[in-house]
Amino acid sequence: MDCSYEEEFHETLEQRLLVTELTQLLGPSSQERVMPPLLGLEKADLLELMPPSEDFVWMRARLPLEVEEQLKKKCFTLLCYHDPSSDSDSETLKAAKVWKLAEVLVGEKQQCQDAKSQQKEQIVLLEKKSATYSQVLLRCLALLQRLLQEHRLKTQSELDRINAQYLEIKCSAMILKLRMEELKILSDTYTAEKVEVHRLIRDRLEGAIRLQEQDMEKSRQVLNSYEVLGDEFDRLVKEYTQLKQATENKRWALQEFSKAYR
Repeated sequence: MDCSYEEEFHETLEQRLLVTELTQLLGPSSQERVMPPLLGLEKADLLELMPPSEDFVWMRARLPLEVEEQLKKKCFTLLCYHDPSSDSDSETLKAAKVWKLAEVLVGEKQQCQDAKSQQKEQIVLLEKKSATYSQVLLRCLALLQRLLQEHRLKTQSELDRINAQYLEIKCSAMILKLRMEELKILSDTYTAEKVEVHRLIRDRLEGAIRLQEQDMEKSRQVLNSYEVLGDEFDRLVKEYTQLKQATENKRWALQEFSKAYR
């Protein structure tokens, strides 16, 4: 059908449908109506607008072919949308596929419904599992918190002991460092000759202390032997006191030299 015939066909069809619709809107015939007709029109007036009978006969003969052609186009469009690879097929192959398209679509629809049902079941199952996992997770977190608190209480004493030991070692290190500084100062202050002189003095003082201790021991023995004596005992006591004082003085001097020597 060329463009002029197609245009004439559509105009005839449109005019026929329009007149038919307007006729139905007028309602019953004039004998059956109580109210006057709209705009004073009667069905006979509208029927005069019908296309010529020759055009109507021609349009009615063409209508099944036109409907078939439009349905075929719609079916082919649906087929190509469902299976894009069919776009390059021949009309015969497309027609064969269209005959099976309804069955294929029904099967796919059923698959989609089944998948949708399974998805709903999976969602329900997932929600149940999520609720269960959430409860288990909360219990695990509570247990973990309790274990951490118990572990912290048990290890607190151990941490205190380690900290005390660390502070003790740190203090010992500070003392050793101070001692090293002291020795460094002494080494810078005293030469080797001075150290040797101090050693000789210390040896002499130690020897003198030993002699004084021997004398003091003898005096103690004498005191024990002559404790019953009167004035002689007092004299011995004074002598012992003097010896003891001299020994203490020399011991103090030895300590001072020993400090300086270290």
